[in-house]
Amino acid sequence: MAVVLIDETPEVKNWTVYLVNLKDEPITNVLISSKGYGEKEGNPVKTSVLRHFLGDMPAQSFKGVEAIATEVFGLTNEYWLSYYIGGTIYDKKFIFLPESIVDENLIKIPLVNKPGVMIK
Repeated sequence: MAVVLIDETPEVKNWTVYLVNLKDEPITNVLISSKGYGEKEGNPVKTSVLRHFLGDMPAQSFKGVEAIATEVFGLTNEYWLSYYIGGTIYDKKFIFLPESIVDENLIKIPLVNKPGVMIK
C-alpha cells in the first residue's frame, strides 16, 4: 500500500493511495476498506469508512484506490486489504501513522515510479 504524490503546484500537492502488487502472481477479488481516525485540536475525529473493489490485479501491477487529502495526514489512516491467490483468501491491515506522510519519508514507489510513502 502506498500514498503517492501524483503532482504538485506551489499551492497544492495531489496525493493518491495505490495498491502495489509486487508478487509474481496475480491477486483476485481485491477489496479494500479505508478509514481515518485520531484527534484534531483535542477532539476525536473519524472519517467515513469507504470500501473499494479493485477486482483482479496481474502480477507486478498497481491500481489507484482513492485520492487522499493532506488534511487527513494528521490522522491514523487505515487500509484493510483482502484478496485471493488461487482458492486461499488473505487479508492484511496497513496503517499510516499520523504525520508519517511527509517529505522526509518519501521514496520512489516501485512500479508506480513516483515519490510516496509505502508500507509493505
